[in-house]
Amino acid sequence: MHSCLQSSGARGEHRGPDKHTGSGFRAPLSGICHQPPRKLIYTHTGGCDYPTGCAIVYSLGTRFSQEPADQTVVAGQRAVLPCVLLNYSGIVQWTKDGLALGMGQGLKAWPRYRVVGSAEAGQYNLEITDAELSDDASYECQATEAALRSRRAKLTVLIPPEDTRIDGGPVILLQAGTPHNLTCRAFNAKPAATIIWFRDGTQQEGAVASTELLKDGKRETTVSQLLINPTDLDIGRVFTCRSVNEAIPSGKETSIELDVHHPPTVTLSIEPQTVQEGERVIFTCQATANPEILGYRWAKGGFLIEDAHESRYETNVDYSFFTEPVSCEVHNKVGSTNVSTLVNVHFAPRIVVDPKPTTTDIGSDVTLTCVWVGNPPLTLTWTKKDSNMVLSNSNQLLLKSVTQADAGTYTCRAIVPRIGVAEREVPLYVNGPPIISSEAVQYAVRGDGGKVECFIGSTPPPDRIAWAWKENFLEVGTLERYTVERTNSGSGVLSTLTINNVMEADFQTHYNCTAWNSFGPGTAIIQLEERGNRSAGYVSRAQGSLGTPLPLLSRGMAQRHCSLLGPPQPGLVLSWETDSLFKTFVEHLLCARPHTRSRRDRCK
Repeated sequence: MHSCLQSSGARGEHRGPDKHTGSGFRAPLSGICHQPPRKLIYTHTGGCDYPTGCAIVYSLGTRFSQEPADQTVVAGQRAVLPCVLLNYSGIVQWTKDGLALGMGQGLKAWPRYRVVGSAEAGQYNLEITDAELSDDASYECQATEAALRSRRAKLTVLIPPEDTRIDGGPVILLQAGTPHNLTCRAFNAKPAATIIWFRDGTQQEGAVASTELLKDGKRETTVSQLLINPTDLDIGRVFTCRSVNEAIPSGKETSIELDVHHPPTVTLSIEPQTVQEGERVIFTCQATANPEILGYRWAKGGFLIEDAHESRYETNVDYSFFTEPVSCEVHNKVGSTNVSTLVNVHFAPRIVVDPKPTTTDIGSDVTLTCVWVGNPPLTLTWTKKDSNMVLSNSNQLLLKSVTQADAGTYTCRAIVPRIGVAEREVPLYVNGPPIISSEAVQYAVRGDGGKVECFIGSTPPPDRIAWAWKENFLEVGTLERYTVERTNSGSGVLSTLTINNVMEADFQTHYNCTAWNSFGPGTAIIQLEERGNRSAGYVSRAQGSLGTPLPLLSRGMAQRHCSLLGPPQPGLVLSWETDSLFKTFVEHLLCARPHTRSRRDRCK
């Protein structure tokens, strides 16, 4: 049974994958049966099994005796794609990437294309002249009336590099000792060009190449870089870049010549090499260059010396020449060279980093910093004021887990042997409960105005200071003959209890000064003695958590402790409060022991 292509009339349209043609028409085909070849061509016009009727052509022995094959040409060359059919005299057409080129030998839409050969001999070869990139495609020969297609043939068009160029040519000016990439570019080649480097005719290795695909998706540009490190010996050296691909095996070449210049080579000397401050020094700048030297410039510490323009510079030096280098800059057409040096000036210590006052909390680690410079090399020591113990010999003093006892003034001292000594003091403040540093025994004259002073120099400053004596309590203001005033100064806070018309009873009383800050309270007990009376008195004081404990009442639990030097004093009144305010005097502590003559008694 025959397998037929059905049509609505005697002729039909081939509806295979190539039914669309670029010239706007469809390739007409007869109703064709695909069956084994027979010895006859038989056309049946009636009695078809198909209800619409059909025309069936049986082709006996129609076939390709030669089909187009893949071919490669160089742009500008001629290409011929063969197509020879046996036992066929119908229409033959060529397609390019599926696009029908037209029928007949002269393809008007394609002026460089034509079908050549003898039709009687079944030759329908496609000739392409002056091949170019647009011809790079797949081609197919079709016997439309026999519904035969040839194999697809790929025509590859090779494109040599349009040109080859070395950046910066024809003469490249380089600086000796400065690495440089010679860059060669081969443009618009298909396939991508390979670039080979030569130096004075000798092939060079180590170049790095990359390619860039153009927008047409077929041509590529190749970039090759050859790293060189030029010297004076490379002056006049010729570097050649050769680009090759299949389109031009002999390659295209371009060359450049190197012109290697170098900036001045400079040495800087000093005479004398070691000096004292104030002595005179001569700087000499010796230089060679290619091309010639154009000028000199001198600077110190980065600042231009306006009146120095020759190869020698003379000046009197001070300590700054030890830390601020003198530089000589020599320049020519290629560039400049700057050489600098320090002067070995002997000088006494000078501070570089001043120590700064530091405030910290109890238990913290503290680092104090003090940096000196001196020449010859200096010796550095850290001590605490009023102590000769050396705590450190470096620029930094580290104190670990400080207490309030570490608070004070520290001295950083620098010594340059046989030259000089210098020092700096830096205070350290340790935050904690108030420390009261007033004298435990103070003096007044009977009948005159008297003062009892309570000084707090610790940090942080107290939020409150209160006085208590007998049954009296006063923070600020006036109470009968007593007035409390508070004075702030840079070194601390002074609370003064002023007594108007001092009486005998004022000498029989102990004065409790208590101060509070965020870390807690601190207390001192002060005794007022009549001036001229040097008998021993009460010297105990409470200093926050570090002082000797004094009578304390806290939420119903009373602690009492007093230390006395000298005869016991009756009628001592001590009042404590652990909350925010004194509320009442809660305890009268009588330490009198009339039957003992001991100079030190205790009561608890």
